[in-house]
Amino acid sequence: RNELELHGRPVLRLYPYSPAVIPTPADWDAYSLATGYWFLEHTPGWTPEPALLRFLDGGPPPVYVGFGSMPSEDAAAKTSVILAALAETGLRGVLATGWGGLASMQVPDDVFVLDAAPHDWLFPRMAAVVHHGGAGTTGAGMRAGVPAVICPFFGDQPFWGRRVAALGIGPEPIAQKRLTVERLAAALRRVTEDAGMRDRAAALGAKIRAEDGISRAIQAIEAYSGQQPIASHDRTASATAVV
Repeated sequence: RNELELHGRPVLRLYPYSPAVIPTPADWDAYSLATGYWFLEHTPGWTPEPALLRFLDGGPPPVYVGFGSMPSEDAAAKTSVILAALAETGLRGVLATGWGGLASMQVPDDVFVLDAAPHDWLFPRMAAVVHHGGAGTTGAGMRAGVPAVICPFFGDQPFWGRRVAALGIGPEPIAQKRLTVERLAAALRRVTEDAGMRDRAAALGAKIRAEDGISRAIQAIEAYSGQQPIASHDRTASATAVV
């Protein structure tokens, strides 16, 4: 800070989400900037297992269900709820067992179980995604342009679930303690049968994919350290509806 002669200057604040997802507040100064997401592409050299490719090619796009690193008090019971909801709706599913949120158990032929896969590769191949509502997973689902069902545990996850609903790209979030076969099945029907919801999710995905949050953040940091004017806010993006 001393070498850059930044003493006495406002701190630069960068927010790695899309202004199409959360509108830029009118009272933000020039040192506060929503850059767009800072996505990391999947690991170079990663390839999907042949069994997963065969499953994806063997029928209509499935629904992804995974809760990331969120542990579950009874992973087997939660997995049973998910399997029952998929069966009730007649949907195929991809279950990511993650760090214990779901159990690896016997599943029907129309459900594929995996440990994990890069979201940027997997999500665009899904009909919809069901997850915990972490900021990164929510952004990945939005980028893929598919509707989402958010089942939050805690922290910022309920907030992201409400944003998904407000944007019209998913139903109201289902808290983990309220997750039942009936509620999940109803949400799955909504995200897979509501054409307007699918269209809004696709439109938002196109907007996010057109952004380059990392480059915009770098430009802002370089401008700030060089004491150049920071790029003005883009207030044209609407986060109340995607058309």
